[in-house]
Amino acid sequence: MTLQQEIVGTAVQMAVVSLQPGQTVYCEAGKFLFKTANVTMETRLSGPAGGGGTGGEGTGPGGSGGMGGMLRQAMGTALQAGQRAAVGESLAFQYFSCADGEGTVGFAGVLPGEMRALELDGKRAWFAEKDAFVAAESTVEFGIAFHGGRTGRSGGEGFVLEKFTGRGTVVVCGAGNFIDLNPADFGGRIEVDTGCIVAFEEGIQYGVQRVGGLNRQGLMNAVLGGEGLSLATLEGDGRVVLQSLTIEGLANALRKAQGGDKQGPTGGLFSTHAG
Repeated sequence: MTLQQEIVGTAVQMAVVSLQPGQTVYCEAGKFLFKTANVTMETRLSGPAGGGGTGGEGTGPGGSGGMGGMLRQAMGTALQAGQRAAVGESLAFQYFSCADGEGTVGFAGVLPGEMRALELDGKRAWFAEKDAFVAAESTVEFGIAFHGGRTGRSGGEGFVLEKFTGRGTVVVCGAGNFIDLNPADFGGRIEVDTGCIVAFEEGIQYGVQRVGGLNRQGLMNAVLGGEGLSLATLEGDGRVVLQSLTIEGLANALRKAQGGDKQGPTGGLFSTHAG
């Protein structure tokens, strides 16, 4: 049964989901807006599959039934909660289901911008920036993916990604407007600000590279251009969703509007703070 959902709004969008009996959706804590009275809400410490795809449902030695299955499920839940805590995410998920008639649930992101419903067909996983996830069907498995190793760490936001597998609908959000690209349409590779990545399909290779090296032009790009020392690279053939506004850019604009910008012409690298 396909999940019925509608993305509504303009500058600040939200997802309105219609639940049929037997359907369940889950979201990150803080993304829920409203629900009808016949929709039940339950808070748990893990997404479907516990450890992000490490366990299955069912009975018997390989499933969640019996003492061994319960132990594996508990270990998967603890692992996933620990991973999310380590990357600064909420420990809990909220689950919504409806047993009597049709129910309605509303979700939204935390920043002004667009939302997108991604349909998973069981063939390709999707990776999303750790703040992009809003909600998903319970048939979609959630996991934490650490991309890029040591080079990924230098890319800031892009290092920690959330992985979604299985079949069903995943709703993601971003700041500003979305831009859809395929690196294959641009010679197989694109380079983007690490803060602009919202989500991409499995098969896209993610990496991080320095901007021009530690030479004069590279430092000019980093200090005066506001681009930092690294760019994310996306290679391959698959869908990529970028956002037109970064969280850092929004924060800087708000500081300026409040008269709190102390950075001066050199940007944040050599900024000073009043004591």
